[in-house]
Amino acid sequence: MTQRRPSRQSVATIFAAPIAIAALSVIALIAALTGDGWRDALSWTGLAVPILTVAWAMHARRI
Repeated sequence: MTQRRPSRQSVATIFAAPIAIAALSVIALIAALTGDGWRDALSWTGLAVPILTVAWAMHARRI
């Protein structure tokens, strides 16, 4: 059985998804605080992304 070496990734590659999720969350929170209507929909959608991401990661890890 051969051992796999961990691949080297750049800092940008490692932190790209968490930074994108954080930016989307900040935009969603600002939208929730500043208005109604379409901003409510944007905030619900934006704040659901981190929850769905965690659920997807937990499911993928079990497989």
